[in-house]
Amino acid sequence: MKSSASSRFVFSTDPQALCPTCQQAPAACHCKSAPTFSGDGTAQVRRETKGRGGKTVTTISGLHLDKVALKKLCAELKKRCGVGGAVKDEQVIEMQGDQVELLLNELNKRGFTAKKTGG
Repeated sequence: MKSSASSRFVFSTDPQALCPTCQQAPAACHCKSAPTFSGDGTAQVRRETKGRGGKTVTTISGLHLDKVALKKLCAELKKRCGVGGAVKDEQVIEMQGDQVELLLNELNKRGFTAKKTGG
């Protein structure tokens, strides 16, 4: 098989495979330093029970914060609400119980744009 300048990397089982975004080796990857955020920057606060055995949790998504800042915010919100919680998938904060109104007020006090989503 001939290699050409227009060929591109498709798949490899090698752990040192190329980055899919910048096509560089993991050590030389320049795109991993810039976090990618989805959403419009508005914190979406919603109450969920689906898939949790009937237990209620409140989720916060859409915050444009890095991993460290998100964990710090989660810890502060857990103390404020007096409940347990965690950061899931490095993008969503989950808090135990129905804390929607309290979290909306707290996020707005901290300068975030927050809105209630869902039913």
